[in-house]
Amino acid sequence: MKGVVLAGGMGTRLRPLTRVTNKHLLPVYDKPMVFYPIQTLVEAGITEIMLVTGGNNAGDFLRLIGNGEEFGLKHMNYAYQKTEGGIADALRLARHFVGDDKVAVILGDNFVQGSVRKAVQDFMKQPRGAKIFLKEVSNPQDFGVAVLEGEKVVRVIEKPPVPPSNLAVIGIYLYDASVFEICETLVPSDRGELEITDVNNEYIRRGVMTYEVIEGWWADCGSFEALLRSNILVARERGVDV
Repeated sequence: MKGVVLAGGMGTRLRPLTRVTNKHLLPVYDKPMVFYPIQTLVEAGITEIMLVTGGNNAGDFLRLIGNGEEFGLKHMNYAYQKTEGGIADALRLARHFVGDDKVAVILGDNFVQGSVRKAVQDFMKQPRGAKIFLKEVSNPQDFGVAVLEGEKVVRVIEKPPVPPSNLAVIGIYLYDASVFEICETLVPSDRGELEITDVNNEYIRRGVMTYEVIEGWWADCGSFEALLRSNILVARERGVDV
């Protein structure tokens, strides 16, 4: 299985911090934010990884991460996203890297307290399709929300005003190689982006979507409040009294 870390975007909700650097290079306690999703993939046993980024600070990732020796990797692959086209658009840049393999996609501002290794291993046994990760949250209206019927995901609704559940779809996705064919069929949303929710709903329509509800905390560093919370969570994990 290949791994793809998506670390593009303008980070507008974190301005003025992101006027001078990419959001994913901001610190979360004692490490750059992007280190955590890379570590999540490596801990899950994924050692072939591509980082997709863009903007004026793309070269900073190469200077920071290099070939990934700090993570025990022999090589790190990079791709450049020229325009802001959404998560699914960024994922398309990894098509030749992934080939016919399965792929674990993780957003560069998302990471979890625990391991996703077992879920990855389970997905490798899944003949085809996709797996999403869900987390119970108090503010589901701010995320994509999973609609369940029994043990099946029947739909993902993006930021619903009246959420049908409190299960947010977090920024870790496992796909087979058909994800790239699906991405090519997407049309831009009202905000002009190719939405990952549309990708997930197509897998659901095909009847090949599974899910995993994660334990422990989940960090999404997209806002000042979330970034502060992430710093506190990681510091406490390291035994710091904050």
